[in-house]
Amino acid sequence: MASASRNGRSEGVEFIHEDDGSITAVDLETGVASFGDTKSEALAMLAEALELHEGGGEPVTDEDLEEWGLDPDAADDKPLPDFMQ
Repeated sequence: MASASRNGRSEGVEFIHEDDGSITAVDLETGVASFGDTKSEALAMLAEALELHEGGGEPVTDEDLEEWGLDPDAADDKPLPDFMQ
């Protein structure tokens, strides 16, 4: 079972040590979370997640999809999640 303690705080970062050995970093103000194998990796991933949460980052292009081995013209019947519309 994961372990954590908030101590009534509403800002800062909380670290949760997961059963699989990974560490989750949670921004207490926004609730945004990310994880990594170490605290520093979890914090780096959290920083990126917070930037995206706040509207930063660049949109994914067809070229990005192709670079990742995905067909940008492929369609399926699944609706997009709300956050992608």
